[in-house]
Amino acid sequence: MQSNDSDDGEDRRARFAAEAREERPDLAELCLLLCAEAEPGFGRDRMDAAEIELDRLAGLVPYGAKSPQDWARALERLLGGGHGFHGTPADYRRLESSLLHQVLLRRRGLPITLSVVWMEVARRAGAPVYGVALPGHFVVGFGDPAEQVLADPFAGGRLLTGADTELLVAGATGEPLDPSVLLPADVLDIVLRILNNIRAWASARPEHSAVALWALELALLLPAHPARLRYEKGRLLIQRGEFLAGAAELDAYADVLDVVEPATAETLRSQARVARSRLN
Repeated sequence: MQSNDSDDGEDRRARFAAEAREERPDLAELCLLLCAEAEPGFGRDRMDAAEIELDRLAGLVPYGAKSPQDWARALERLLGGGHGFHGTPADYRRLESSLLHQVLLRRRGLPITLSVVWMEVARRAGAPVYGVALPGHFVVGFGDPAEQVLADPFAGGRLLTGADTELLVAGATGEPLDPSVLLPADVLDIVLRILNNIRAWASARPEHSAVALWALELALLLPAHPARLRYEKGRLLIQRGEFLAGAAELDAYADVLDVVEPATAETLRSQARVARSRLN
């Protein structure tokens, strides 16, 4: 995919949508295209620089790892110990913590973006690695899921015991660990979860509604996304004073609901009419 720093938003989004529909979507590419939405001047050269940094780190992974635990320990020593990648509670308050290129620069981030660094470096080095979407806390897994070794990049790559994992899940949900959450996470689910984190960050800061809007618009470009995102986009556009665009999104969501929830669909159309009336 050739491009340069003069790429406009429409081209970036076309590339994002096309990559998301590849048979094997490239996680790093999608995350970096997401970064380009956050920083419009972020072009192909800076995307390439981030990819080169991931390649460089992968080249530093020691040879000889054989077992999943060997791989996990090697990544913990390199990324957590040697390069200081980790997270703190303060990182939840920064948008940069959700942006891959910033995480590579700052060595700090949210559990999921730090996990992307771990996965991309480990994958390039030949490790059997994947993301594990625990409720409320993303980690990485090494080896066959039936005998996996889990590591927590937010804690510098600390290896997790079964008891550690159960405590993380119980702390987030109050429920016992469901083994299904230990399965490898799909690339597009990871990207959607990152976008959800960005939306959550922006929703607590009304002055950053533009950030919430582009995160919603990227999520809607994914091949599978919650239909309710159209409703959320419509409400956000109306809050921003974009009444016609917001009403159109509410009508589109009403069309989706018509068959299963006709009463709700009519309520949405009524909200759309009210939004349009605010132009008069």
